[in-house]
Amino acid sequence: MLNIINHLPPELLEVGPQDLYKVLNGPTLIHLKGRRETPLFISVLLHGNEITGFYALQSILQKYAKQQLPRSLSIFIGNISAARFGYRRFENQPDYNRIWKAGNTPEHAMAQQVLTEMRQHGVFASIDIHNNTGFNPHYACVTSLDHKSLHLASYFSRIVVYFRRPDSVLSRVFASLSPSVTVECGQPGSEYGISHAAEFIDACLHLSEFPNNPVPKEDINVYHTVATVRVPANLSFGFKDCKRDICFIDMLDHLNFQELPTNTLLGKLNIQSKQYLDVVDEAGNNVTNKYFKIDKAEIRTACPVIPAMFSMDEIVIRQDCLGYLMEALDHC
Repeated sequence: MLNIINHLPPELLEVGPQDLYKVLNGPTLIHLKGRRETPLFISVLLHGNEITGFYALQSILQKYAKQQLPRSLSIFIGNISAARFGYRRFENQPDYNRIWKAGNTPEHAMAQQVLTEMRQHGVFASIDIHNNTGFNPHYACVTSLDHKSLHLASYFSRIVVYFRRPDSVLSRVFASLSPSVTVECGQPGSEYGISHAAEFIDACLHLSEFPNNPVPKEDINVYHTVATVRVPANLSFGFKDCKRDICFIDMLDHLNFQELPTNTLLGKLNIQSKQYLDVVDEAGNNVTNKYFKIDKAEIRTACPVIPAMFSMDEIVIRQDCLGYLMEALDHC
């Protein structure tokens, strides 16, 4: 499935994500030479509807179209077929950000090709660029709390999320090769998201090395993802006033990145069911009752929690999750 090329097709400087299929025949890894040899690795469009990374990368490529890159650049452009239609992924596809451990699909084999190729080239740092559908600040995610990864994350945002599950995402696997980060650039279509991501890429292209000393505690706020929240597949759901099994509150996503006190209302349960949410911790244990409770048919928090990436997009909720729960972490 993987195309590997050592040049920049000129059409990439102008084409939109929906027309990439006309230029690239599927997922593509592009190697470009720069003044410093070890490449910065950039991944975009692992989800076809998350277009900020591609536009940010395109602006960088336009900037350096007539001059040498400060550092070599390796670019992975992922789910081009889904991007054509503005989809996160097709229903018959695996999630392109869940294929980076060994598996038996063509997509898993493609991911292993990318990893093999990048081990051979070496990696200075890895940046995977994403959007999200809910109301969230811009933030960086790391799967390792080593000093270099935290420095890399801090160059994008003072808000840093540390997670260990899912363990098959690109940034976790690339963390074995170099400092690695996922950056969340808000919702697709934001000009600020594009410019912020582009500035981050450009800054990283100019780095010569990462400090070995810790990031000062006052410079970043680190959160630890402790659980993933899903809606059971057999239950219907909606928002505000609805006639479905679960009616979540309106503007649920505006609860993200703030501590919710015990008894915070999240929604209403319209059926008799003990399985109203599926909350799983990092060890794979069901911890629904630790974080949530039913009180007079209302879904409420059972303890203080900090949500992240709570979404109101039904497709994203079904294909991935409702969101995550975090706790503040003392990174030192």
